[in-house]
Amino acid sequence: MASETIFEECDTDFLLFLEGGFVAVNNADEDSALKLFMAAQTLRPNNSFPKIGYGYMHMCKLELKAAEEAFNGVLKDEPTNEMAHSFLGICKSMMPGKTSEGEQMLDDIAKKTADSDIKTLVSRSHDFIENFIKKKSTSPLDLAKPKKKKND
Repeated sequence: MASETIFEECDTDFLLFLEGGFVAVNNADEDSALKLFMAAQTLRPNNSFPKIGYGYMHMCKLELKAAEEAFNGVLKDEPTNEMAHSFLGICKSMMPGKTSEGEQMLDDIAKKTADSDIKTLVSRSHDFIENFIKKKSTSPLDLAKPKKKKND
């Protein structure tokens, strides 16, 4: 009985644990993020947001296969989850050979959603894809190469 009371009292903190997990990810504090997402998942085991949090953490670390698995796991249970679709599209857009598929997923979710935050996420993701994924930029290795002289 005592443990049920503790869970009931802590359930109101579910969103705090979840938001704290995302903040920890954004501050590169993986240990805290894992603990906060785990606490949220313990309080609401059937809620998909802690799982999205794990996927987001992997995505931010560029562990794209693990992120893809996390988001696909959410979509298996909730095929209409717009956040999971958006993050999965972002992941795929950063994977070699899957950029177009990721962009198409982002376009599809942007057309379907009424959520302004999802629309903003998609728009910013497209900007990132155009400016950093598709665009051939100079790498630090290119800058280190000696320049050829015209007479050589």
